[in-house]
Amino acid sequence: MTTAAPFGPALCAMITPFSPTGDALDLPGAQKLADHLVTVGGCDGLVLNGTTGESPTTSDAEKSALLRAVREAVGADVPLLAGVGSAHTAHTVELARSAERAGADGLLVVSPYYSRPPQAALEAHFRRVADAVGIPVVLYDVPARTGVRIEPETLLRLAAHPRITGVKDCAYDLLGSAKVIARTDLAYYSGCEETNLPLRSVGGAGFISTVANVAPRAVRAPLDAHARGDVAAAARLHHRTLPLAELMMASGLPGTVTAKALLNALGLPAGPLREPLQPAATEVVDGLLAAYEELTRQD
Repeated sequence: MTTAAPFGPALCAMITPFSPTGDALDLPGAQKLADHLVTVGGCDGLVLNGTTGESPTTSDAEKSALLRAVREAVGADVPLLAGVGSAHTAHTVELARSAERAGADGLLVVSPYYSRPPQAALEAHFRRVADAVGIPVVLYDVPARTGVRIEPETLLRLAAHPRITGVKDCAYDLLGSAKVIARTDLAYYSGCEETNLPLRSVGGAGFISTVANVAPRAVRAPLDAHARGDVAAAARLHHRTLPLAELMMASGLPGTVTAKALLNALGLPAGPLREPLQPAATEVVDGLLAAYEELTRQD
């Protein structure tokens, strides 16, 4: 059984394009990239203001402006999720309400980071956010970044909330994820490209992908093959994506850095990074381009 995908199976964690100096949003560039990802890349929806979107370095006003601009570009029928998590519950609630007013179809809420709240406090945080809005909430479980796991038992309890509808899963615990999928209606989205197909095979809904910024159709292809019942093709297509995914996501650089490096090299809107992130070295970009060209040559 595969869980329903309320926002479609293929979601891109979109980068945030900045002006050449990096001190302002490039809203026309964001609109162009968003339209490209949907109409050319085949993405079902977009996640804005997430980690890949450099949310720690954008202001609350910039977050709302980006969401409104992208909504204008892609229209009302393309699902847009807004990253609204922070280390402060009250601020997260404020961001959530602002995103809802700006037109978000759903919210991606990361665990409060650094403070490492215990599970009861984590559960209360997510309930506060979900109680404050009228749109669906997707919980973002990424303990490597936040320092705290959303434990399966906590997810089982949170699944009873009417607006907590999904999970972006970067916990690297297929057993725990499968247990929650089997016992709830939560839509599980893989947040790590190497788990896209494995998670789908145990009932996952789809993916929220950084690599989809540059190779959306290739990242989607394994899931489409799996949906057709062609398991062998799904595995083959999944294996093809791994070299680029590894270079982009597991080479020691954040995915934002590698995605922007490739987008800039390909002539698509991206612009600079905001500090503390630094641009990829020339030899890194060359390697990324080689892997991209190999993958898309077969696409």
